[in-house]
Amino acid sequence: MFITKKHLSRRTVLRGAVGAAISLPFLDAMVPAASAAPPPQFRFGAVYVPNGIRPEIFTPPPSARLELPPLLQRFVPLREHVNVVTGLRAPDPFGHHVIGSLWLSGGKARPTQGSDVQAGQTIDQYIADAIGRDTPLRSLELGIEGINTSSNSCQFGWSCLYLNTLSWQTPTMPLPNEINPQNAFERMFGDIGSAEERAVRFRNKASILDSVISAASRLNSRLPPQDRSTLDEYLTNVREVESRIQASGQRADSAGETPDAPAGIPGSYDEHVRVMYDLIALAWRADITRVTTFMNGVEASSIGYPQIGVPESHHIVSHHGGVASSIEKYAKINAYHLSLFGDFVEKLRTTPDGDGSLLDHSLVMYGSGMGNGDKHDQNWVPIVLAGHAAGRVKGGRHIATPFQTPLANLIAGLGQVAGLELGPLDNATGVVEI
Repeated sequence: MFITKKHLSRRTVLRGAVGAAISLPFLDAMVPAASAAPPPQFRFGAVYVPNGIRPEIFTPPPSARLELPPLLQRFVPLREHVNVVTGLRAPDPFGHHVIGSLWLSGGKARPTQGSDVQAGQTIDQYIADAIGRDTPLRSLELGIEGINTSSNSCQFGWSCLYLNTLSWQTPTMPLPNEINPQNAFERMFGDIGSAEERAVRFRNKASILDSVISAASRLNSRLPPQDRSTLDEYLTNVREVESRIQASGQRADSAGETPDAPAGIPGSYDEHVRVMYDLIALAWRADITRVTTFMNGVEASSIGYPQIGVPESHHIVSHHGGVASSIEKYAKINAYHLSLFGDFVEKLRTTPDGDGSLLDHSLVMYGSGMGNGDKHDQNWVPIVLAGHAAGRVKGGRHIATPFQTPLANLIAGLGQVAGLELGPLDNATGVVEI
């Protein structure tokens, strides 16, 4: 590693007009003279998919070394970077209405349709308490559907907040998901102008980077060659993601609207998910946040997937009733979600971070809150763990827990990986060693 005589602060940003503040990736120039490279920074992410995954096609063969079933073939080139956890049981059977809110705690929830909601603090927020206080964003919660965009009603004594929430900062403080990539981008890179200024920028396809060119040039002149290449590649990546978001924003602009909130929700599910994954990678690389959650859909999601030949509602297809054609469509949706996640994991693997990659230094939990969606089965909760958690987790394993091991035991194991003392957790009977 190149060691500079003068070093930059890890919190160095490129500042420009209208509040733009571009955080930087890790650079060699951030290492003090005559110092060893700092230890890698751990990141944690969680990615949730609704309506379950059939255990018959998810569960690997019984072997300590990970043998991937057909559903998980996207991870063959990533085998040594992922672990599959099976045998877990979700909390009490509440159907769709609350399992998402309990997925990252494994705990309990208060039945209510009012504002007095209560569930357990989630593991992402315990981790954010430990590693998120010196980053611009303590944590970042993203989603694809919101309360107003889901066609599902909230029934059976449960508030809609349970259905639409993954992350809980405290037992009574659910954190809303940001479903608009433009809003997320602007949270990450500064308050970038009024509604009118945003509309002009959309029309002109201008970039926030335009206002920091001078600052970037000045910084480049002080950097060693490898850092210049890293900075150029990173800023190009920021611009590429911004351009994709702007392309979605043109829909509102062409309709003559000047939005109070930024436009930017893609019309394509595929692009919506991919740009959110790219925002997570950018946020981690620039140390804007170290903790993220991402709901690929709310529980009981009725999204259809015509792009993969399944135009029917995901929720309806998940209740296949043993019909072969519906089972096949359900499997296609499961495979599609896993493929998108696999592409994200590959991006983390190829994104440099200090002396390794983002995948080397992160741990991402992927899965759903139930096994067989047809029966709302709380058994066989499907989990994929991707990444090495800054050297703390070895990949390439099938972690086959005893049947009906409480999901809370895995949460305890995640806390152990993060170096946390969580104390007793609701429903936990032990720790899943990760």
